[in-house]
Amino acid sequence: MHTTPQSHRLRHGRYSEHGRSYLITVVAHYRQRLFTDLFLGRLLVAEFRRAHAQGLVDSLAWVIMPDHLHWLFELKQQTLADVVRRTKSRSTLTINRRRQSKERVWQPGYHDRAVRVEEDVRKMARYIIANPIRAGLVERVGDYPLWDAAWL
Repeated sequence: MHTTPQSHRLRHGRYSEHGRSYLITVVAHYRQRLFTDLFLGRLLVAEFRRAHAQGLVDSLAWVIMPDHLHWLFELKQQTLADVVRRTKSRSTLTINRRRQSKERVWQPGYHDRAVRVEEDVRKMARYIIANPIRAGLVERVGDYPLWDAAWL
């Protein structure tokens, strides 16, 4: 059974609140395993750091899996959609420049979840960076190269 993508539905009811933490998930186009190439993953890391340096977000934790990413941050400026759009756009340009390609890098849309005030952000960060262990990619977090957390 083939279904049509429903990513356009993810935008309905989305609200951005400065000072709130968000967990976003973005998936590579056709779930390509682009980020098994460490250099491509580092290009994406540079975009996370750029958003942080520009004062758009305070990055709290992130992990780049072979075919998707999880990024936990506190929104500082602009809207959530603007930050994600900007990061996806800039990373697409740098990744495609490296690959000498004009292919899509990301699936349309993204999944986001606003973090509730009572939730433990550090516990959420630990869960995020443990993704490579749960996926069977490594046995210890420190063995995986594409992650970071603000508390280290």
